[in-house]
Amino acid sequence: MAQYADRPMDFADATLVHLASRERLSTILTVDRDDFETYRLPGRKKFTIFPRRSGS
Repeated sequence: MAQYADRPMDFADATLVHLASRERLSTILTVDRDDFETYRLPGRKKFTIFPRRSGS
């Protein structure tokens, strides 16, 4: 999580990113869109975030 040192990551976010990476998941349900639009999985893969923004 050191790569996000300029953007504070709380324990819950770190846990979700770690578990998604470990389980090879890329879809996440969260209202914390700003952070999860920044975080990346191995290979710089972006998360698919639900619920989608209005109009998406």
